[in-house]
Amino acid sequence: MNIRKGGNEITTYTNIVVRKENGILWLTLNRPETRNALDAKTLLEIEAVFSDAELDREVRVVVIQGAGGKSFAAGADIQQLHEREALEALVPGMQGLYTKIENCSKVTIAAVTGFALGGGCELALACDIRVATKQAKFGLPELNLGIIPGAGGTQRLSRIIGKGRALDMILTGKIIDGEEAERLGLVTYYVDKTELIETVENVASEVMKKGPVAVQLVKAAVHKGFDVDAGTAMWIEKLSQAVAFTTEDKREGTLAFLEKRTANFINR
Repeated sequence: MNIRKGGNEITTYTNIVVRKENGILWLTLNRPETRNALDAKTLLEIEAVFSDAELDREVRVVVIQGAGGKSFAAGADIQQLHEREALEALVPGMQGLYTKIENCSKVTIAAVTGFALGGGCELALACDIRVATKQAKFGLPELNLGIIPGAGGTQRLSRIIGKGRALDMILTGKIIDGEEAERLGLVTYYVDKTELIETVENVASEVMKKGPVAVQLVKAAVHKGFDVDAGTAMWIEKLSQAVAFTTEDKREGTLAFLEKRTANFINR
């Protein structure tokens, strides 16, 4: 069901809450009684939101947060996990969704306070920017269940904080707080809980001042260039720049700089 209030589209779901305001789409995981565990229905709803956001030119930034203040997302629903068969692990599932989030043309920010464990930690890792509070708790404790992180955790964590530190976190199942996460480079901003939303809004505001096409291109260049050799990555960068040079936003951005005024980007 879609509801329009004050020009903002608010979609009502069962397990998440979504609102759109000033170019930011806020996606709130809303199962505080389960520490916002990521069951199958929740994942389907998240995927629907990102599919819609991809086509919404008004949305520039997607922020993911957890309701209740005690948990961002505590991970997969263990009861559902217990019932899964071996071949089910081969379907895209959570890993496919998180890849979709990582490849989203919109900038994604994880606003983390409380637990971000297992699939919840992997969800934060799939976002472009992570903002965490002192109360945040990050961990990939899947080995305690006799399984491994299966939603990109083994790959994204090692790329973000390094192979040795990632192996230490995963093999020991240690849980680290927001301060330690910042020290390791797992999170981008470490703030007081009272400053979380303001910080996220400030970061989103800075992103939205930039040329929208250029933002999409730099995301693609970074993500696609990271896993290839340096020469190929440089070529991806060069091709992305060539595309940027063809846009009206490039002409507007450079002209605005020369005229010492704020650019009026039109996303083309």
